[in-house]
Amino acid sequence: MPESLETRVLFRHIDEPGLCRLETYERYGGYTALKRAFRDCEPGELVSEFEASGLRGRGGAGFSMGKKASFLPHGDMAKYLCCNADESEPGTFKDRELMLKNPHGLVEGVAIGAMAAGATRAFIYIRGEYAEIADRLDAAVAEAYDAGYLGEDVLGTKVDVDIVVHRGAGAYICGEETALLDSLEGKRGNPRLKPPFPAIQGLYDGPTLINNVETLMNLPNVVNNGPDWFKGFGTEQSTGTKVVSVSGCVRRPGNYEIELGIPSRDIIYGLAGGPPEGRELKAWYPGGSSSPVLGPEELDLPYSFEALAEAGSMLGSGAIIVADDTVSIPEMALRTARFYRHESCGKCTPCREGTNWTVKMLERVVRGEATPMDLDIIASVQENIIGHCLCVLGDAMAMPVSSMVRRWRHEFEETIARAREVAPAPLEPGPAAVVSGAGA
Repeated sequence: MPESLETRVLFRHIDEPGLCRLETYERYGGYTALKRAFRDCEPGELVSEFEASGLRGRGGAGFSMGKKASFLPHGDMAKYLCCNADESEPGTFKDRELMLKNPHGLVEGVAIGAMAAGATRAFIYIRGEYAEIADRLDAAVAEAYDAGYLGEDVLGTKVDVDIVVHRGAGAYICGEETALLDSLEGKRGNPRLKPPFPAIQGLYDGPTLINNVETLMNLPNVVNNGPDWFKGFGTEQSTGTKVVSVSGCVRRPGNYEIELGIPSRDIIYGLAGGPPEGRELKAWYPGGSSSPVLGPEELDLPYSFEALAEAGSMLGSGAIIVADDTVSIPEMALRTARFYRHESCGKCTPCREGTNWTVKMLERVVRGEATPMDLDIIASVQENIIGHCLCVLGDAMAMPVSSMVRRWRHEFEETIARAREVAPAPLEPGPAAVVSGAGA
């Protein structure tokens, strides 16, 4: 059964009716971790537990959550925690389900993370299109305040934690952590030059810890069960479980929680059912639209941070997008490039110009106006983008496009040739045109 391939931790009670309400959440052990953390633990002790668990960021970068928290300086200065709920990566919809069905799980995780970081003010920055989910979060935050889990002197522990739900305005770039900070401060969401990093100078110039929704929702489980329990799932370098969003050419698209390290084939074919009948898998993004694209020969790779990195791609946000043999790779590359061109903030030249020229060159490919030399130019442009931008948005386009041109070059060449064959012949100038030209 496909269900046996899942390892449900965050999804353990996800379909329980009324889980979004405090009463139901408490019935399943909700806020017991917060009570333990606030009453029995010191902030440094919690950070050490998170680091020992091996928990890595679930938003894309995969950096150690505990290590990141340890970078914040000690002292009485104002510190902040920001939850990045601006889920805008194409193919990614895991945080949406987690927040919609279990908002208190996020509120508890944010509160524990804030306490560990020494922050008294936390923000949940949620994408503007998630209006219904934002309402659910507002209601959950209000219930938590009424129950004494948030506010001043939480549970009589002399610890203050306030949470604000902030709605974005639908800009993909605000998923980049420093652009998110600018947006929270009321500015245009543009990435900042680093260093200084947010852990030193972030929101309102104060030390700031920024984590993804899924990352923070794992904290109560680590507090309740200990780091060794968490390390009991996954691999040595990729501990715990991961909620994976599977979409595209599969029979059962959706969110699945898996133990990190299981074969990627088990996710695509076992859980999501594989491509429709009579079709074969041609390509797949393993970590959202910004990850280098892999082929069917990589299906047996372990789904882990390290295995996908060794294969030349990345786990990213944990979104698998599947393309079957009916999908045109050049069209898929063009669609990817158009998205990132539209979402570029335009602040740095490699991204602003590189995304635009990539789109124009790929349009020449699908129209049959390109030559094989143009494919070399496309690949060269991607090399000039990767690693040279202010943030990773340019890389997010260049990495998948570069991988598609490299691995499926023959299909790009066939697309050019086929488009030329069906292109209409140029019209012969008629009498009116000749007269018009003669009198010009």
